[in-house]
Amino acid sequence: MTWEEIWNNIKAWLTSETLWGTIFKIALAIVIWIVSFKIINAIGRKIEKSGEKKNADKTIMKTLAYLFKLGMKIIVVITLIGFLGIDTSGLTALVASLGVCIGLAVNGAVANLAGGVLILLTRPFRVDDFIEAQGYSGTVSEIHITNTKLITPDNKVIRIPNGALSNGNIVNYSEMDVRRVDLQFSIAYSADYDKAREILLKICTEHELVLQDPAPFVRMKEHAASSVNINTRVWTKSGDYWTVYFDITEAVKREFDLHGIEIPFNQLDVHVKTDR
Repeated sequence: MTWEEIWNNIKAWLTSETLWGTIFKIALAIVIWIVSFKIINAIGRKIEKSGEKKNADKTIMKTLAYLFKLGMKIIVVITLIGFLGIDTSGLTALVASLGVCIGLAVNGAVANLAGGVLILLTRPFRVDDFIEAQGYSGTVSEIHITNTKLITPDNKVIRIPNGALSNGNIVNYSEMDVRRVDLQFSIAYSADYDKAREILLKICTEHELVLQDPAPFVRMKEHAASSVNINTRVWTKSGDYWTVYFDITEAVKREFDLHGIEIPFNQLDVHVKTDR
């Protein structure tokens, strides 16, 4: 093919209707692309602002707006590519594969999101409840959509993923208004059991935070190897649990010492043998 023939082919292509149709389609696609992206961005900003007006979580609303804009822009681009006559089957397969990869990557996040919704619906605990879950215990400070924030008694902050939290065992110490305080006291075999029981009952009934209905319970539990063990159970309001626990423990030590009731402790006898 000579240069003259090549030039004639170029002139024929430039003057053909197909060229102008292609240019028109490209120009229209660019206009649609610019306008649609502006509309998508505007809707995304409205999603963020609507979250601020409703006092929704700012992080969640921004994430939703970002995912909306990203998804809609991908759809627009694929549609415009098809509009220009380019085969999009390979591109569609690529996007589908990318979606599967993203789905696998955010599988844990989705589980936490579902767990957060389940916790908010079933309410196994509320803010300010003291709970034990996933090997941790503390006061519930915040319940987010993906995790729950606990403050431990020594003021540590623990965030537990809601997926694991909703599927695991939860002990709620604050849900009930009253709790039982279980204590065990040991006395020597030579001590006066009846006197010890009388002292324990007196301490429990006279404590102002101990409920008298149900009545305090004091009974012998077992004959142990070196002591007689006495179970003591009292009921109190949930908020007074530790006050009652420590008050009774301290009072028992004072009263047992005052009345000569021995509290046994481990002893070790050492025998020294000398060779003569």
